Amino acid sequence: MAPGHVAYGLGAQYGLRITAETVTAWERGLALPTEYELTALAGVLWCAPGELLTAARSLREHRVSRALSPDELAARLGMAASAYLRMEESGRWRGNERQSAALSEALGLTPADFVTATGRGEELAELLRGAVTTRWQAYSRPVAKLVPVDRRRIQEALERLHGDYQALMVSTLSWSSAGTDRPGNTGEEGRAFLTGIVPRFWEAAGPSA
Repeated sequence: MAPGHVAYGLGAQYGLRITAETVTAWERGLALPTEYELTALAGVLWCAPGELLTAARSLREHRVSRALSPDELAARLGMAASAYLRMEESGRWRGNERQSAALSEALGLTPADFVTATGRGEELAELLRGAVTTRWQAYSRPVAKLVPVDRRRIQEALERLHGDYQALMVSTLSWSSAGTDRPGNTGEEGRAFLTGIVPRFWEAAGPSA
């Protein structure tokens, strides 16, 4: 369907005054449809809203991909729709443990999806960087508060990452002290390790994470 055909369908079926240029902008990622426009667009194209989205990252994107309204999702979580919407709009999840579990179930979130969608990614990265550069045991509980993963798996992942990072640092220092011109002996490898600490953590925590 050409953009003009899609725009006509949006007007004829849903009463939306959308131009072909707007549809083209959506296709190119230069503009974003509202939630209702996305639902209507899916109807015109005979597909689910989630099929029109790239990999969902925010709570809103995950909710829309599941074709759930804020009221429907809030009811599943046992909270007021207004309270849920405030968290969705701010990008910061403040639900309790039961509500977090219900959110993951309703939206089909993996632990990694949950951390990203609830705006906890950078906080997790900071904790992980501290865990590998100091005593990892001190970070087990703080990480467990952010990540919906069994505590033992978290501890095993932190211990493994700590060991990998410390071994890398020892190797780097050994090469440097020997005067060997080896790429990375200025700390680049260590910085790269810390930059990619979050995906390394999910890999260490297990495939289901």
